[in-house]
Amino acid sequence: MENSPASATPESSVNPSDNPSGEAARYQALAALAADLAGQFELGPLLERILRHTMELLGCDSGSICTVDEAAGTYRKEVDVGVGCLSGQTFPLNEGVTGAIVRARDSVLFDEYSEVRGGHIHDAERASLHGVIGVPIRWDGRIIGSAVVFSREAGRRFTDADARLVELFATHAAIAITNARLHALTADRERESAVLDERERVVRDLHDTIGRGLVSVLLHLDAAEKASTDAGPRHAIGQARSAARSALDETRRTAVGLGPALLDGRSLTDAIALELAWVESTVQVETHLVVVGDPEPLPAETARQLFRIVQESLTNVVEHAQAHQVRVGLVYGSQSVSALVEDDGQGFDIEAIGDARHPASRGLGLQSLASRAARLGGTLHIESTPHWGTRVRAELPSTAAGALDSRSRWRVLVVHENAVVRAGLVRVLGHVEPDIEVVGEIAEAGAALEAYELLRPHVVLANLDLPHIDGAQLTSYLRAFDPRASVVLIVRNASDERMRGAARIGATGFVEYAADPIELTRAVVAAARGESLLSSAFLSRLAAAPGTADSAHLTAREREVRALVERGLPDKVIATALRISVKTVEKHVGAILRKTGAANRTALAARAARVEGSPTPR
Repeated sequence: MENSPASATPESSVNPSDNPSGEAARYQALAALAADLAGQFELGPLLERILRHTMELLGCDSGSICTVDEAAGTYRKEVDVGVGCLSGQTFPLNEGVTGAIVRARDSVLFDEYSEVRGGHIHDAERASLHGVIGVPIRWDGRIIGSAVVFSREAGRRFTDADARLVELFATHAAIAITNARLHALTADRERESAVLDERERVVRDLHDTIGRGLVSVLLHLDAAEKASTDAGPRHAIGQARSAARSALDETRRTAVGLGPALLDGRSLTDAIALELAWVESTVQVETHLVVVGDPEPLPAETARQLFRIVQESLTNVVEHAQAHQVRVGLVYGSQSVSALVEDDGQGFDIEAIGDARHPASRGLGLQSLASRAARLGGTLHIESTPHWGTRVRAELPSTAAGALDSRSRWRVLVVHENAVVRAGLVRVLGHVEPDIEVVGEIAEAGAALEAYELLRPHVVLANLDLPHIDGAQLTSYLRAFDPRASVVLIVRNASDERMRGAARIGATGFVEYAADPIELTRAVVAAARGESLLSSAFLSRLAAAPGTADSAHLTAREREVRALVERGLPDKVIATALRISVKTVEKHVGAILRKTGAANRTALAARAARVEGSPTPR
């Protein structure tokens, strides 16, 4: 309950504005703060100086200054003097004096601290706190923080005059906070610029290296073709040379950010026709292309993504389908364009796609196809039946309105000591999975925690063999800072003993250096979704770790949820299957992990593999 403006001030109340000496002290304090703001103080010490000046003028010895993030619904204790010792901690905006300030959009006065809803001061100190005054720290019409002062004097009642005094100091705090944020933003942009410059340099170096290698291959193929007199080998060498030439061209284009070469100067229909010709030249399959509607020029990104969807679908046909026929259709509508790819091959079990241990969930690149469609506001539908073929249908807006919403992308932080490897990981993740955004590249584990706090990525992709602080230790630091942190570790082989400790600590996934780009990307996307995607080698290794508790003491519902979690299904799918809410699934998963002693879903999957006693397909 706040005091009304008419609240009486006891004779013992200290009000510096009521006497000349108090007025002089206030001016001296304000002058000192102005000098501070012009100096080179860091934010924390500067806010503490502002707070101490404020407390001194009010005759108090306890207070705090917080920063407010209304969008996130939280506030952070930046400085805490004389009480609480909660500096650096974050709380929801529906609690404490700061919460009351934000709700009132104005200064607040309390006769007793016990009236504060959801206060965070320890019980042992509560009884010693009486009057409370809190004022908003404003900038550009927004509340960006709060200044709070506590009185230990029984009967002390703060007044509106006290509030005006604290508001003067709050103005200084607003300048300090805003300056600190501007400096941080400038530093971030300087780091981003440096990272981009380094990335471009490494990409150029990689491009030159790969380019020279492919040129060398082409020269050897040319020599072999000239030396060969047999028509069969000459034909095979010619095809290999064409493939190497195409790879060289695509490498150069990718390095400079260009789209597929087949779209240069060609319509989408012509480019797909050439891709079908490649299919026929690669495997014994009959191809057909059908166009419905009036083909119209498409936005460059729409044509690019639709072509990539068709291209990847046809690659899947070549590599997996064992088909005799494949048909591609392009349907132009008034607001959208659709592509259909159908084959009569061996198909697969579409329901098993959600099972991370099923071979159909690996190598098909279906997640990449869906991401490309969703990237432009489109949809992707897949129909398949074992031995009866597969049908992929993608529909994208035919106008430029379907723009990429970067807010929906998976944010990844890459931690590796080698700049070339970092650049390669960034390139691979962005190329294979359009829904991934690499938000930072860190060379040392020591800087990863600060980067995590600043960037808040969905996944940290780190090298297990980081120098000084290895990936397992980094995982423990990140999980201590944020229990929900998802970490995928890159390891040299599945026999590394540190994997067990990392899994117990909470590492979400593991990938080997020899993993192909799709395998790496799938592990990252699975981790971003709170799932794990492990090869049989990793599961077998983790399953060899000593078990803890069994599931005998789980409830019937918890056993149902556990069985689905062990299959690698996400919470939404589990909720639909059991006809319960996602929040209920999350609650059951938490109880299962607590009762079984498993560190995370990865550990549960490993335990299931051990119980089944059979290898899990890669």
